[in-house]
Amino acid sequence: MAATPSNMMALGTLAPTFSLPNTLRDELVDFKMVKGEKGTLVAFICNHCPYVLHMVERFSEMSNSLMVRGIGVVAISSNDVENYPQDGPEHMRSFGKSHGFGFPYLYDESQEVARAYLAACTPDLFLFDQNDHCYYRGQFDPSRPGNGFEVNGEDLGRAVNDLLNGFPHPEPQIPSIGCNIKWKA
Repeated sequence: MAATPSNMMALGTLAPTFSLPNTLRDELVDFKMVKGEKGTLVAFICNHCPYVLHMVERFSEMSNSLMVRGIGVVAISSNDVENYPQDGPEHMRSFGKSHGFGFPYLYDESQEVARAYLAACTPDLFLFDQNDHCYYRGQFDPSRPGNGFEVNGEDLGRAVNDLLNGFPHPEPQIPSIGCNIKWKA
């Protein structure tokens, strides 16, 4: 399993807009629709990556609770489904439902949204403040498949708490590590 780190979008970058199909509800969803009153989490994930599978239960649980706290949440899959059919929209629907996603799971067929966010891996997480500026980008926590660390979302959780308490963005911000996004040829 190859490990690819995040590209680490510059802090303060304005969130790129998008309009993508939501595989869970058969509707188009744009950034404004998922934007939270106090911030927005944009997560690039996929169905088959061992790094995503390792943290998806805790990620789903935490993301669902963030929405109650005023943080909008959206997950996006940008993988090439011709070569990775398990990441296609029909599988995304069952994956999101089986893992209790209370947030949209969008399909980025053109991969333009992943490129706009400089997403490199799954999971790749971007937390934006209430004005849509990048506040945190990095790892969910230090846990990786087989390393023995607990999956607890501590890095993302700390960033969310700092954001909600009006603190400057947390430092250090450690890149996420995961499977590379499966780019089209």
